[in-house]
Amino acid sequence: MDEKPKRQISIELGEREAEGLYANMAMITHSPSEFIIDFARLMPGAPKSKVQARIIMTPQNLKSFHLALRDNIAKYEVQYGTIPQFGKEEKNIGFHRDSPPGAVDGDS
Repeated sequence: MDEKPKRQISIELGEREAEGLYANMAMITHSPSEFIIDFARLMPGAPKSKVQARIIMTPQNLKSFHLALRDNIAKYEVQYGTIPQFGKEEKNIGFHRDSPPGAVDGDS
């Protein structure tokens, strides 16, 4: 059986990017060709928020990201315990998706 040789990639991390950004809110929208994720910081009592970063990904790359994130969450929970989730009445606080016009909840 032929195995593909592993490709080595060098990734540079700039000083500004290494500091990171804090976000406690994400809004997700999509079109047939891309997903757009806006990360924002919402402060208690503040009437508005500002997008800190916007990430645009293809559906294929986002799905790969989703699988990698799911795998890492599982590893985290094995090491540190289950991550608590918001109660049902609070589930849309902070993170939500916008459905395309005409979509029924759960379609996307």
